Amino acid sequence: MAGCWERRGCDEEMMSRCPHNVPGEPCPADCHYAACARPTHVVCRDFALLLNPERDYDAAVKEVCRFCEHFLERGPSVAERPEGRVARQGNPNRFLL
Repeated sequence: MAGCWERRGCDEEMMSRCPHNVPGEPCPADCHYAACARPTHVVCRDFALLLNPERDYDAAVKEVCRFCEHFLERGPSVAERPEGRVARQGNPNRFLL
């Protein structure tokens, strides 16, 4: 079963106007930065989790996953990154909440 951070979570209306349906591509901004209504989403307040250098933050489809406790505790590590998948260059907005 895929983790919530691997699913776009788009409804039919969002999918109808989505310019792409390519796995691994970022969502349009209004979707990519949308709030998460899943019951597992809890904003992390533990800096040790937020600053974990082993977490593969690029595995998160949505930006909101990158500061969610559920993703930070259960998401994939950099060591689990699939062969050939390149990390996104830089992430200047990672901690702008």
